[in-house]
Amino acid sequence: MDFEYTPKVKEMQARLLAFMDEHIYPNEQRFFDEIAENRAKGNAWIPTKIVEELKPLARKAGLWNLFLPKSPRAPQGLSNLEYAPLCEIMGRVPFAAEIFNCSAPDTGNMETLERYASEELKDEWLEPLLRGEIRSAFLMTEPDVASSDATNIECEIRRDGDEYVINGRKWWSSGAGDPRCAVYIVMGKTNPDAGRHEQQSMIVVPANTPGVTVVRALSVFGYDDAPHGHMEVLLKNVRVPASNLLLGEGRGFEIAQGRLGPGRIHHCMRTIGCAERALELMCKRLNSRVAFGREVARQTVWQERIAESRCMIEQARLLTLKAASMMDTVGNKVAKAEIAMIKIVAPQMACQIIDWAIQAHGGGGVSQDFPLAYAYAHQRTLRLADGPDEVHRNSLAKLELAKHLAMPGEVDMPVTRGS
Repeated sequence: MDFEYTPKVKEMQARLLAFMDEHIYPNEQRFFDEIAENRAKGNAWIPTKIVEELKPLARKAGLWNLFLPKSPRAPQGLSNLEYAPLCEIMGRVPFAAEIFNCSAPDTGNMETLERYASEELKDEWLEPLLRGEIRSAFLMTEPDVASSDATNIECEIRRDGDEYVINGRKWWSSGAGDPRCAVYIVMGKTNPDAGRHEQQSMIVVPANTPGVTVVRALSVFGYDDAPHGHMEVLLKNVRVPASNLLLGEGRGFEIAQGRLGPGRIHHCMRTIGCAERALELMCKRLNSRVAFGREVARQTVWQERIAESRCMIEQARLLTLKAASMMDTVGNKVAKAEIAMIKIVAPQMACQIIDWAIQAHGGGGVSQDFPLAYAYAHQRTLRLADGPDEVHRNSLAKLELAKHLAMPGEVDMPVTRGS
């Protein structure tokens, strides 16, 4: 497989790297300072000025809506393989992707609307999302069931004439804390008597619909991720038009698979970017510190960790590029093993490298003076988000075992010792 980036992608990489150097790295501290100032004033849930100031510059630079392939509404969208190295660069700074309108969960929601929504819903919700005028949330996970098995989902979506009535409680609804969040895509059960994977559906719910209550923000290792947030949301007798249902009743699993495949690629490439930055910070720190009479970088244990980090990053990147290429050429279903593998490998790789980087920084590594503690908190959650490691390992093992099932009439040959 040839993963050499095309001249088009290389040129976009150069533009994106220049944008990061000029506009994002210099304003990284300002972003967190703005949030701290808003929190001190009593409301951390206010969009930061710096992100809003940089969005028009990103559009002007042609670095906008890069994630959405084959959409007439976003003709600049790239293939998964083209987008992957750009997504990696964005992943080096936690808030960077939003500046380019390429941040989750909006990317997944926009792709869902593009693929599965009516033209009317696209006009109402997809267009303002593509313009960056509003934000969105995806409501799937529930506190009262093991949501790693989506067949457990209990949120009820019941038909009542020309409307659907929704009742349920969701949590880890990322983005629902943002005051710009105007729309949710909700997964729930329309027919509990249907087949196991035909019970669920997805529906579009305006965030200001009566009966929708954002109950609280959930913290991640103490971080509330304001102004984005991960919220618990109560849906009580929420009524929306029947035309808001996506694709049809019982199609929720089908939509979820279409949505989560690209999202996992995006997560993993951003994860690789985060790991690259952690390795960079680790090397700079080790080169600049002296302990016991010599530079820490000269100690063998750190040289081993640096070498191992480089190997781990390269392995994860190649596997992710392979998955991206397969998604472009043969589709999500054929690439399901590769998608499962990258979701297992990438977050674990990043957690290990960030952990070593924290260790290299000593006490500073767990403080707010470096981005490592926040990076670790985020990457550790990715071993749960979009399916926990155990689910992906289980799926991958089943695919591997299926390769070696005996065919009817086939007899396993005994293994004998040669004479």
